[in-house]
Amino acid sequence: MEFQHESILLDACLQALAIRPDGVYIDATLGGAGHSLHIATRLTTGRLLCIDRDDEALQNAETRLAPVRDRVSLNKSDFRELDRVLAANGFAAADGILFDLGVSSPQLDHAERGFSYMQDAPLDMRMDRQQRLTAYDVVNGWSREDIRKILFEYGEERYAPLIAAAVERRRQQKPIETTLELVDVIRGAMPPKALREKQHPAKRSFQAIRIAVNDELGAVREAMEKAVACLAPGGRLAVITFHSLEDRIVKTAFAQAAQGCTCPKDFPVCVCGKKPLVRLVSRKPILPDEKEVEGNPRARSAKLRVCEKLPQE
Repeated sequence: MEFQHESILLDACLQALAIRPDGVYIDATLGGAGHSLHIATRLTTGRLLCIDRDDEALQNAETRLAPVRDRVSLNKSDFRELDRVLAANGFAAADGILFDLGVSSPQLDHAERGFSYMQDAPLDMRMDRQQRLTAYDVVNGWSREDIRKILFEYGEERYAPLIAAAVERRRQQKPIETTLELVDVIRGAMPPKALREKQHPAKRSFQAIRIAVNDELGAVREAMEKAVACLAPGGRLAVITFHSLEDRIVKTAFAQAAQGCTCPKDFPVCVCGKKPLVRLVSRKPILPDEKEVEGNPRARSAKLRVCEKLPQE
């Protein structure tokens, strides 16, 4: 697979990270290596640690990052393990950490990965092909109620009960094995007015199943907790989200880290002793401009949030 992935909010990310030539940085979501290439290019004696659980992304990075390979360490891991990756590379803290939580374009565009509802392929959707759980397992093995729940919660699909019931009926006849078979089930479950909407009728359901297969929201929660702890004082954490549920997790994590004292407001003095760990670099998320969205429609829903680690007494 050839990765041709266009980096979203590239200039904003580079500015947010405030890259020092001798700093230590983590690209926790290597993907097509676009962000990584630009970060590493700005380093001299510094180091960039790249993390991805997709073997094809890591293979592609060997080629794309060849000009800066001496400044880069490639690590096959889940980004929720970024603290272990940091330690394994011999560093105590990072000066900047970037998360781009979007699915890499090649994963969406290449049919064999099973992410796309536009092309036929086995139901897979694994970002790490060595993990056991696949979309086939979810669609054919999970209960009707569990499927309804993920479609509603992860996909915000208002027809989740109808789709889950239709999946249960179809798989009682024979397993649902391919992406287009699943699309056919989803289409058949939805009312005619839903099929006339501009958005593809299977988009929300496929998103929900992908999130479930890869435990994406659980990974984001865990990673946000660890990322702040992994930063050196003055280090920056930059996170791009594309989904409201992910953005809510990141926004909440940033707010909690910036809050400090949690004592009731009527307490005369602080007794909890908690101090802010970070400051928010911008209160509102940074959004792509019209030019970027026009050139790359996948940037439309992107939001970049940035915080900076405060010195601790």
